[in-house]
Amino acid sequence: MERDAESTCTLIAGGETYHGKQGFDYFAGLSAETAGTKALCMHLVTIPPGGRARPHLHQRHESAVYVVSGVAGMWYGEGLRQHMWAHAGDFIYIPANTPHLPYNASDMVPCVGLIARTDPHEQESVTVVDIPDPGVAGAAEGPGAGGG
Repeated sequence: MERDAESTCTLIAGGETYHGKQGFDYFAGLSAETAGTKALCMHLVTIPPGGRARPHLHQRHESAVYVVSGVAGMWYGEGLRQHMWAHAGDFIYIPANTPHLPYNASDMVPCVGLIARTDPHEQESVTVVDIPDPGVAGAAEGPGAGGG
């Protein structure tokens, strides 16, 4: 999508998706390509039941995720040795250059997240990393549990 040199407010209609390097399909929201953004992108991702990203990081760019619905597990950090569960209504901050692997442990319910990143070119900073997938974490705080 070509943009005029002059900045203006932009509406992005729902519907268009793309397949990311992370292994998920994303709603093509705000980015340099769709809205002419200079320093951020914002997209919607639905992690299907049992869905898992590839281990990856975002070079030089911070990410924030708001869990709209469902529950997501996420391995993160060096060697993907740390883990968290995020439930609907939770916010997640991922520092730049931090390896992470989000997934949906539910076999029935999708997980929807709103993602914002300081990279205006959504896929430019994505680097898939060669770290073994640790699998699904214990269920103490997982799908259906109360706490994040």
